[in-house]
Amino acid sequence: MKYRPLGRTALKVSELCLGTMNFGSKATEEDSFAILNGAVASGINFIDTANQYGGDKGVGATETILGNWLAEDPSRRDRLVLATKVHEPMSEDINDRGLSARHIQMACEASLKRLRVDHIDLYQMHHIDRAAPMEEIWQAMDRLIAQGKITYVGSSNFPGWKIAQANEKAAARSRLGLVSEQSLYNLIERRAELEVIPACLEYGAGLIAWSPLAGGLLAGRSEDPGGRRQSDGIKAAAAARSQQLARFEALCAELRQSPGGVALAWLLRQAGVAATIIGPRSLDQLTSVLHVPDMHLSDETIAGIDAIFPACGPAPEAYAW
Repeated sequence: MKYRPLGRTALKVSELCLGTMNFGSKATEEDSFAILNGAVASGINFIDTANQYGGDKGVGATETILGNWLAEDPSRRDRLVLATKVHEPMSEDINDRGLSARHIQMACEASLKRLRVDHIDLYQMHHIDRAAPMEEIWQAMDRLIAQGKITYVGSSNFPGWKIAQANEKAAARSRLGLVSEQSLYNLIERRAELEVIPACLEYGAGLIAWSPLAGGLLAGRSEDPGGRRQSDGIKAAAAARSQQLARFEALCAELRQSPGGVALAWLLRQAGVAATIIGPRSLDQLTSVLHVPDMHLSDETIAGIDAIFPACGPAPEAYAW
């Protein structure tokens, strides 16, 4: 496994970040434990979750599974960079959601209990909350940092302007500000290159890419992502991009690499990327991508990939004079 700084911090995280969204909803607790054990054994030290994850098991179920695993061996905690998120609704209560100072404090306390830890390394805002002033948000985050309950603050699904605003407000308070942004980014969805990645580079926030395989589209048409039937939406998207995906798979065949592996390796070649999230539903899925950090893609290969999946171009020139 290889490691990179998380943005402008001195903290080192594995290039592959273990995403846990499937824990509970699509992977049993036993399977989740096997995936976690395999990830740690491979050198992955970065684990990402969210307080809302749990699917049909209910919000908080994923954090609870992760907490149960951590409790099996308390020494695991100190070897891991643990990330979770706040923002999404946790109940029908009108205040049990968003980024009010009250909800941030209460949600953090609840996550700590479910995770069975005393602190969270990276506390991420899961989505922009236009009703919450950044001053209120930073007041709450500063309090949690002072209490030793969180160490770093990150964002997720933020536009470039909000990353800039958040960091400028933090700088005015003489605070570190956002150290990461978790964003939708893959070969098919490259709009992050317009504004989000430039903002991350300017402010030293490491990009954590989610949905690196575009819901399975980039895993290869001969593969069944997750060992389950593909959704009608994925089938329709694959049909609409059949020629493009066929060209990509042909390129991967020449490299003697899986399409999914190449898609992940491509992300790790992009400017500002600190890690890419992998969300395995089984131990086999995990082991199938552990070689990705060691995969070398030549400049010629990168150019070939870009020809298949064109970049958006720089902003604003991509959409204005």
